[in-house]
Amino acid sequence: MTRSMTGQGQARQNGPNGLLSVEIRTVNNRGLKIVSRVSETLACFEPQVEAVLRSHVHRGSVQLKVRLDRSDSGSAYSINSQQLLSYCRQLEQVRSEFDGSLAPLDLARIAQFPGVLNEADDEGKQDEGVWKAVEDVLCEAIENLNRMRDEEGSAMQEALLQDLAVIETHLASIAARRPDVVSAYRDRLESKVDTYLAEKGLVVAQVEILREIQLFADRSDISEEVTRLDAHRKAFEKHLKASGANGRKLDFVIQEMGRETNTIGSKASDSQISADVVEIKCALERMRELIQNIE
Repeated sequence: MTRSMTGQGQARQNGPNGLLSVEIRTVNNRGLKIVSRVSETLACFEPQVEAVLRSHVHRGSVQLKVRLDRSDSGSAYSINSQQLLSYCRQLEQVRSEFDGSLAPLDLARIAQFPGVLNEADDEGKQDEGVWKAVEDVLCEAIENLNRMRDEEGSAMQEALLQDLAVIETHLASIAARRPDVVSAYRDRLESKVDTYLAEKGLVVAQVEILREIQLFADRSDISEEVTRLDAHRKAFEKHLKASGANGRKLDFVIQEMGRETNTIGSKASDSQISADVVEIKCALERMRELIQNIE
């Protein structure tokens, strides 16, 4: 099954700890890059979260958000009274040195100082029940993500198969035309030579003409390139229909297809083959754009 690298998935769950939500967005990338934003309350689970994500997403740039909105915000934090008093005493001492000309202390602002507000349940963050809830929501979001990526990948696979059929058609046309190229060259060469010799009253041995025809046949022989291009086409179709992340393999194969096509175009001195080569190149270009987004 072909899978796109572009997609998004979300999942939410209300539980005793509050509303747990996971959002995943992916776009194409050469490798796997994960940028995660996890709520401070769940920060201890970040390695496990990324490990689960890596087991399901193998390529692409991933933006992950894991958020926990507590149902009772008042119980989420506790005040470190000693730290708060220490800040207040130090600030009052500074105030006194300025003869009280400074503004009165603002407890709301002091509460934002480091160490004043602490998580109310640090130990509970490691609870297996909390991780189980996070894992369930994460897996649901990944499932929704992959469903979207599979739908887009299916459409991409259909388009790629259509272009492969176009390549197969024009490749068969090239293979059928190939033997006629030398015959057409021989006819043109003999016609020109006979006309020239008749005008000049000269005679040339037939062996010389045959030698020239043989040299042309060697230079323009594309049988190996046609065979290799057809083999690459079959390999591309095989990887396209295979399971797993095959985007890199498809990229390598299509590069080889492009090289063989260019060689056929440069070696075959025939207008019909050149027209077929142009159509194959157009199909390859469409395919190359699509596979940049295949996982």
